[in-house]
Amino acid sequence: MASKTPAAKTPARKAPAKTAASEAKATPDIGQVDADTLAALMRADHGDPFAVLGMHHTGMALVVRALLPTAEKVELLDTLGRCLCELTRQGDSDLFTGAVPRRRNPFAYRLRVQWRAHDGQSAHTTELEDPYRFPALITETDIYLLAEGTHHRPYEWLGAHLNTVDGVAGTRFAVWAPSARRVSVVGNFNQWDGRRHMMRLRHECGVWEVFVPQVGEGDLYKFEILGADGAVHSKADPFAFRAEIRPQTASVVQRLLPGLAISEQRQRANALDAPISVYEVHLGSWKRNADGEWLTYRELAEQLVPYVRDMGFTHIELLPIHEHPFDGSWGYQPTGLYAPTSRFGTPWDFRAFVDAAHEAGLGVILDWVPAHFPTDAFGLANFDGTHLYEHADPREGFHQDWNTLIYNFGRAEVRNYLVGNALYWIERYGIDGLRVDAVASMLYRDYSRKHGEWIPNKDGGRENLEAIEFLRRVNHIVGTQRPEAMTVAEESTAFPMVTRPPSPDLQSGGLGFHFKWNMGWMNDTLSYFARDPLYRKYHHDQIRFSLMYAFSENFLLPLSHDEVVHGKGSLLQKMPGDEWQKFANLRAYYGFMWGHPGKKLLFMGCEFGQNTEWNAEASLPWQLLDQPLHRGVQRLVRDLNAVLRHYPALHQQDVSPDGFAWISHSDAEHSVLVFERRAANGQRVVVISSLTPVVHRGWRIGVPTAGVWRELINTDLSVYGGSGVGNGLMHSEPIGWHDQAQSITVTLPPLATLMLVCD
Repeated sequence: MASKTPAAKTPARKAPAKTAASEAKATPDIGQVDADTLAALMRADHGDPFAVLGMHHTGMALVVRALLPTAEKVELLDTLGRCLCELTRQGDSDLFTGAVPRRRNPFAYRLRVQWRAHDGQSAHTTELEDPYRFPALITETDIYLLAEGTHHRPYEWLGAHLNTVDGVAGTRFAVWAPSARRVSVVGNFNQWDGRRHMMRLRHECGVWEVFVPQVGEGDLYKFEILGADGAVHSKADPFAFRAEIRPQTASVVQRLLPGLAISEQRQRANALDAPISVYEVHLGSWKRNADGEWLTYRELAEQLVPYVRDMGFTHIELLPIHEHPFDGSWGYQPTGLYAPTSRFGTPWDFRAFVDAAHEAGLGVILDWVPAHFPTDAFGLANFDGTHLYEHADPREGFHQDWNTLIYNFGRAEVRNYLVGNALYWIERYGIDGLRVDAVASMLYRDYSRKHGEWIPNKDGGRENLEAIEFLRRVNHIVGTQRPEAMTVAEESTAFPMVTRPPSPDLQSGGLGFHFKWNMGWMNDTLSYFARDPLYRKYHHDQIRFSLMYAFSENFLLPLSHDEVVHGKGSLLQKMPGDEWQKFANLRAYYGFMWGHPGKKLLFMGCEFGQNTEWNAEASLPWQLLDQPLHRGVQRLVRDLNAVLRHYPALHQQDVSPDGFAWISHSDAEHSVLVFERRAANGQRVVVISSLTPVVHRGWRIGVPTAGVWRELINTDLSVYGGSGVGNGLMHSEPIGWHDQAQSITVTLPPLATLMLVCD
């Protein structure tokens, strides 16, 4: 039998290796969205982009969708950089979709994007993190407290915050816009395209948020809001910690500065019984460099701080340094309440300025503007297409004096915004106090309004009950949580108990300020000193009337920037007489002011007798110090500050009637006033103001203590530019005078104030 040769085996053909690309092509084209959803995404009009974009289970597969305008090709990568699949473009749109092969559970991924040439950029390829793969980061507690109106530090989570999520560095953005139809964050990191980073709405209180990977410190951004009115609004971040310098209006991603501990030293320096003498400053015009440019915060730390310390002031008060678009507003129309203006440097630079002041023993007070805000389109006005921060009715929401908008103090989130801002400056920069601007305009609904132009409160009255409750709240929170800081009211009406504490429920009692500007003292004394001395005897009540109410509030005596602008002239120009008399009157006025109960405030330039009105666009006229009379005024102010600090009688009981007593106040014929200031330990300082250009020799006054009296201050000394009329040692005699058992005889210089102390 013939043997069979076995048939030759045909080798089996190997199946071609599977590749990500081939597998992606074999994967069914799933995950595409319907036409309406696609259209909404493409025009950035989708209310919930996180429900569509990113990684999702579709029931059939794990799908990734990415909206990437100007992308040419998109690949899905794992965290090791391996390509899992290519996403396909849906139609001719910019939406790319793809089903992930062999995966059922969500995972971390990246996108490799090939971009086509666009807006001057050449075609290129980048790898990026998909913002739609990250979860919500704001806690339910934060949401609840904001809605409730008890979140005192909303700045810690609203706005832009550097963050790291799943090992990915980026920035978390959050904004309150409850009526918006859509909110996107736009910036230099996404070509300012509102389709790229649409935000997630937290329905509980209208907060939108998104984490944008790879966005870091210094990046520019805004919120693009499709408002309830159907219009697109490009808004700066209300909580931005930094902003572009005008005329640019974008916010800048800035790391939140670390918090500062409560300082017992600063608490003592800001107390009611402390010596407080404030130097009020507009940073842009205190001094400029040789080219006429502003000094930076750090240059001001090197120049302004030593000057103020050398002059003996205890505090620097800054006109508003919040970011603002218009130089001519001096900061009183802020658009960036949380951002120190970039005109002079960065937030860290400003913090360095405050630190330098503290190291020099000086406090820093900020002028704070919670009464109103400007109408600039990029700011808070009509924020989400509704009147969110302001009242809708112009009878409540429009300030006629300044063409600005008024905060809706009855809204919890608005109160949070402002209360948080007060704490922010104290806790993050170490600010010693807030001087609250325009309080009178906040207290009354009919402020600067005619009949029919305002709406009564719920009780039919003119008081703004919501603003009153807000002021009580902010003062209570600052006072209890940051006891080292003070609040000061610029308030010009007779509203009661401005500096008295509120009730525990904040529904009654005082407003809770630590101090109030004594505008009545300022108006009366300026009017009196502007008169020819010949006629002062007919207006004697003007110079003494302030002592009728000096202890009804805790007062600060202000000679502020408001008195040297808008055609009012300088303080020196207001004084009557020839040049010598003008300077003598000004020196006598300062002596009277430093002797009078109340803390002191003097605007820059006034300390050396500036002879022209303040010009915010130029440096102070420092060249005047080449002239002896101006140097004399400066030396006097320095010496007044020195005795204020050194003698508790001049400051310790500023807010108590125990710290003051008249000795003689009825001599209108000679325009002479005599009073004493007292310390708690019994120390006395006697103050005499003789306000006519006449020398009175052998003038007897009663004194409270037997002994040898001497001059602490004589504003007529020749070193101050005066005539040099003065007194040596004055021995008291047991001769009753002015209801005192002891008296002395003195020589009263012309147009001068004396301060005497018994050794």
